[in-house]
Amino acid sequence: MADTDKLAFKSYYDEAKTTLLFLHGGGGAGWMWQPVVERLPEFHCLVADLPEHGGSKGVKPFSMRLAAEKAAELIREQAHGGKAVVIGLSEGAQVAVQMLATCSEVMEKVVISSALLLPMPGAGMYSSPGLISALFKMSVPPFRNSDWWIKLNMKYAAGIPDAFYSQFKADFQAMTESQFVNLMVANQTFRMPEGIGNAKVPALILCGSHEYKAMKDSANNLASLLSGSQVYQINLGQGSSLAREHNWAMTAPQAFADTVRNWLAGQPLPKVLVS
Repeated sequence: MADTDKLAFKSYYDEAKTTLLFLHGGGGAGWMWQPVVERLPEFHCLVADLPEHGGSKGVKPFSMRLAAEKAAELIREQAHGGKAVVIGLSEGAQVAVQMLATCSEVMEKVVISSALLLPMPGAGMYSSPGLISALFKMSVPPFRNSDWWIKLNMKYAAGIPDAFYSQFKADFQAMTESQFVNLMVANQTFRMPEGIGNAKVPALILCGSHEYKAMKDSANNLASLLSGSQVYQINLGQGSSLAREHNWAMTAPQAFADTVRNWLAGQPLPKVLVS
């Protein structure tokens, strides 16, 4: 489904009782959730394209507040009973955090995986539209048709398996300068939203063991503000990496799906999660 004012989305297993809404990371689209969704057929799964992504490119400019408003609108219109378990990864996790502050009434529970809420080293550079625009000009237009460059970014920067090369390449080639600037500024300048401590939504907060200190501190700070929340580190074992653990919905989809399923059922979480 596509609409200039609404998020494009796909709906799976509509007859299932509980609705899950999946929010993807920056620069991709809903296709990033395919490996997880196909492992959760007992849930009604809504997979959205966030503003300025995929089929939602006409919903712009991207901001966390706009994305949260549109995600809440999708839940009200498509989720069973007008409520959903929200599952966000990376930029989608930041959107989920914004939802906790501004529209938590549509959320039954929330899984937040790698939501950056604190400044990264060198964050000043990445919050300047001018500098980000220059970065775009250097790293995207010259390489739109360079398979080796696209594959390099896909594997080492985004942690996306080779099977999804065609989708990643299409999104890379369609990336516009304004989209790139809006996403980067929103991602790097997002901080803990005011009023989040008022949210009464059970939360599972996750972060990779190889991720930056700012990301780990973000997870702990968020857990301290959300009563009854649980916080864990993702450890995919020997040979793992920041990219692999950050994007574990694609690199370890069975573990991700089992985490969602077990947490919602009150069952022990997979061993890849360390308290």
